[in-house]
Amino acid sequence: MPAQPSRKRPATAAEPPASAAPAGLRADARHNRDRILEAAREAYAAHGIDVPVTTIARRAGVGVATLYRRFPTRADLVAEAFSEQLAVCVAALDDALGDPDPWHGFCTLVEKVCAMQAEDRGCTAAFLSRFFDAVDFEGQRARAEEGIARLVRRAQDSGQLRADFDPSDVTLLLLANNGVTGGSPAVSAAASRRLTGYLLQSFRAERSAPLPPPAPLELRRLHQLPPGS
Repeated sequence: MPAQPSRKRPATAAEPPASAAPAGLRADARHNRDRILEAAREAYAAHGIDVPVTTIARRAGVGVATLYRRFPTRADLVAEAFSEQLAVCVAALDDALGDPDPWHGFCTLVEKVCAMQAEDRGCTAAFLSRFFDAVDFEGQRARAEEGIARLVRRAQDSGQLRADFDPSDVTLLLLANNGVTGGSPAVSAAASRRLTGYLLQSFRAERSAPLPPPAPLELRRLHQLPPGS
């Protein structure tokens, strides 16, 4: 997107940051919490969500006991660290659905999500994966799949997206994009942009030629990626 998914973003006036500290924390406790979350985002962005908690505590300059007082489980820490990205994804989908040009909305969403995935290696695994109990991931995923299906229908009805494009092809695209993001940040971003550009061109209706049937893929398929991928 090309937002900075592993960095803090300023809150809007209407909505506080998703990771705002609970009311009532002392200033030093709030400071420690912010340092832990920043260290976690940076570590997850670089290495995925399997980074040991001890590594995150060391990066934050706090003890492991302090980290666990703020975040009793790894799931709590992962969910809080990625809550902003989840909000960004939801907002991007809403913006795409509200775009008066369905094809532009579709392309913009694909480009934003692929850019975020390339920039932050923990992003895919965190949202769409193995920490369902920490956040309403299933509800968010169901909402995302319904929104993507609507977006695809709009773009097809406009005559700009090929008629045989299936919503499951979005998952196929994200799986492919994940495969080119293992290098340095600059290389991952460039490879993702190149792949996304090629694929979006192939999705246009005027370039369509018969394809094999779509694969039965859902967004939940992304959580089955190998650890650290």
